[in-house]
Amino acid sequence: KALDQLGKGDCLCEMSSAAAPSKTSAHGTFVKIEDDDRGLPLECFCIPQHYTDVLERVIIPHGVILDRVEKLAHDIVHEFGSTHLTVLCVLKGGHQFFADLFACIKKLNTNTPEPVPLSIDFIRLKSYTNTESQDEVQVIGGDDLDSIRGKNVLIVEDIIDTGRTMVKLLELMKKYEPANLRVASLFVKRTHRSNNYRPHYIGFEVPDHFIVGYALDYNEHFRDLDHVCILNDLGKEKYKM
Repeated sequence: KALDQLGKGDCLCEMSSAAAPSKTSAHGTFVKIEDDDRGLPLECFCIPQHYTDVLERVIIPHGVILDRVEKLAHDIVHEFGSTHLTVLCVLKGGHQFFADLFACIKKLNTNTPEPVPLSIDFIRLKSYTNTESQDEVQVIGGDDLDSIRGKNVLIVEDIIDTGRTMVKLLELMKKYEPANLRVASLFVKRTHRSNNYRPHYIGFEVPDHFIVGYALDYNEHFRDLDHVCILNDLGKEKYKM
C-alpha cells in the first residue's frame, strides 16, 4: 500500500541488506560494504546536476560518513589520552576527512578529562593517474619531517587502494623515528591488487569499484560531491586525462 501511495515524483530508498553493520580487524572495527551491495538510487539524494549521468549509485550517504568519522575520533582520543599527537593530512583527497575528524577531536577535547593536544601539517603524495595506482610516490610540501622525531604521529588518508603508496610513505616516515606511527584511512578497497596493508583506523571497507565523492576525486573532478558514489564507464571516459 505504501508503494501505491507514492506520487510520480516521489523516491523510495531501500537500504541494501548486503551492507554488514561492522567487522573487526586486528586493529579494530570497521564498516564493510559487501560486494553485492546495490547502493542507493541517485534520485534519493542531492547530486550536482553535472554528475547525474556519470554516476551509478550512492554507495555511502554523507550522513553515514559523518557518523563513522565521529566514532573514529572517539577511538583516537581513547587511545592517545592526554599525549600530544601530530596529525598529518594527505592532500588533496584527505582534506575533507581530516577536517571533519579534526573537528570531532576538538569537540571531544572540550568534554574529556584527558584531552589530546594536537598539532597539524599537510603533505601531498603523487601516485594516481586515471584508474591505476602507479608504483612511485612523490612527497610534496609539509614541514621538515625531522620534526616528527620522538612524537606520536597520525597520518590521515582518504583511501587505501593497493596499499603501495602508504607502505612507501611509512618507510619514509620511519626513518625519522617517531614514537608511534598510526594511519587513519576513511576507506580501504578490497582488491586483488592489494599488498594486504591495513591501517590502524578504518572507516569503511569497500568493493573494488572506482568511487568518488566526499573529496575522493577522479582527475580532480567530483570533489564537490558530498556522497560517495560509484563512477560509471561514461564518467571514466568523460573525465579521463
